[in-house]
Amino acid sequence: MTHALWRGDFIQRSRSASGIFLLVYVFLHFLNIAAGLVSPDFMFQMQEFRRLLTGHLPGQILLFLALLTHFALALWQVASRRTLRMSLRQALQLALGLLIPFQLIQHLVVASYAPSAYGLDDDMTSIILLMWNSPEIWQQYLLLLVVWVHGCIGLHMWLRITAWWPRVLPYMIGLAVLVPALALAGLLTEGRRIWSVFIRPGNAAVIRDAFNWPNNTAFARLYEIYDISFWLFIVLLSAAVATFYLRRFFRKRKSLQIRYEDGTRITIENGLTLLEISQLNGIPHTSLCGGKGRCTTCRIEVTKGLENLPPPSTAEARTLKAIKARENVRLACQVRPTSSLAIQRVYQPKGRRQTHSAQGVEKTIAVLFLDIRGFTARSAGLLPYDIVFLLNRFFDAIVPEITKAGGTVDKYMGDGLLALFEMDNTEHSAQAGITAAGNIGVALARFNRLLASEGEDPVRIGMGLHTGTVVLGEIGTTGNAPRTLIGSAVNAASRLEAKTKELGVELLISDTVVQAAGMAAPQDLFQDFALRGVDHPVRALPVARASSLEQLLTAQTDPEATILAPDMHQQPAR
Repeated sequence: MTHALWRGDFIQRSRSASGIFLLVYVFLHFLNIAAGLVSPDFMFQMQEFRRLLTGHLPGQILLFLALLTHFALALWQVASRRTLRMSLRQALQLALGLLIPFQLIQHLVVASYAPSAYGLDDDMTSIILLMWNSPEIWQQYLLLLVVWVHGCIGLHMWLRITAWWPRVLPYMIGLAVLVPALALAGLLTEGRRIWSVFIRPGNAAVIRDAFNWPNNTAFARLYEIYDISFWLFIVLLSAAVATFYLRRFFRKRKSLQIRYEDGTRITIENGLTLLEISQLNGIPHTSLCGGKGRCTTCRIEVTKGLENLPPPSTAEARTLKAIKARENVRLACQVRPTSSLAIQRVYQPKGRRQTHSAQGVEKTIAVLFLDIRGFTARSAGLLPYDIVFLLNRFFDAIVPEITKAGGTVDKYMGDGLLALFEMDNTEHSAQAGITAAGNIGVALARFNRLLASEGEDPVRIGMGLHTGTVVLGEIGTTGNAPRTLIGSAVNAASRLEAKTKELGVELLISDTVVQAAGMAAPQDLFQDFALRGVDHPVRALPVARASSLEQLLTAQTDPEATILAPDMHQQPAR
């Protein structure tokens, strides 16, 4: 299996390298034709510039190697596919890739073989004139356009997971449209010009001799070579399709079962990757890089059958090590199971839709805002996927404490969240909020110990907990009405959370929460806070370590300074 994965990586790199070379060649070809908008001399100069790439023996060898490699890999892709079901983008790119040889064969025969075998002048003006008064001129332009679109799709799929590509994508789309449009204008301009010269009495014979056009016998020979090459490709394509169906027949003789975390069971033929299994069966499975093993968003946890999987390849192991994955975590796009497995997707897709409801509900509940301190600075040197992975690990550590207390996460806001505690009465809601806040502190300490064991800096948080009356309802258009809450209590809790940054504490809990829960704390420890957007000052208790909250509230005497004040060695996060 390791050898197979290495082979797949080699094939992918070969396809990318040959594709980039061909895309550059077509780009220069388009510019060469577009130069006809200026003058024939400028077109000739551009052709001389283009020949710096392929106008010599090493360049020609590279061009033909790139062509043969790309065509061979296209046939290999057909023969080695596990299924003909694919996305529209994949189908379009594959169809364009297979369409190219049908048109390119004729171009190679006329523009490459004829100049070497019969001395045909391969100047761009000569080639345009040779094909001008026939459908071949449009076939050859469409050939370049097909290659261009095919290459642009491949380039986008290759670079879309980089950080800089989305910023330049609008400009690249403009360039992708502008270049073939200019080439078409240049083709029409130069074609009309040279044709008007060609049809003048007495010019045709002179121009044929000047361009050294082949005679009728030579043309017949060129068409014969074209026919042979065309049918040879048909035979190779048929062999690839036959190989696909033959391999599919043998794969179906062995099948296996994949069980997902939601109980879904899929029986599938052997040989597919876990990502392909999900996609073919309509099971949402995140994969930003398209299954190339570069983004890690398709990773899964193997809960049963891990011992039957071969070890990760060198590339997969390196990626998993970079994200500090556990032993049972694998990349779904790289794993081809040979026996039944039970798996859990790390990135859970969201597929539930809500029904529209215009009726709001007024409740008095506890509201908790939580935010990670200094996360922007911490994430500055991380890859996007590492940032997402760290946030997911953090939320996996603390969110269960909210749900165990009876609360729910109303929404995630980047590196923070808003939690609600909708209980049967205000007292229970406040008690649940206090329990959740204290347990979050415990879970955070546990999570930071894990980070320390991995050589990572600890995560610091700020929380604001407040009780008040809010309106809960689904606000928006029909079919797009997310659940929303409105009320001054929400703003107050958010402002308390922001104040924790200035104080260097983990929690600010309002006096209304403490009183609603039937608890008490020394009143001299409370402070009045003037909060932006809140009409009256909010009396709240600063808590340095949220894990000590319940101990503090049950104490009848002044607690130790270590409970109330920040650690003297710990500076407030900025």
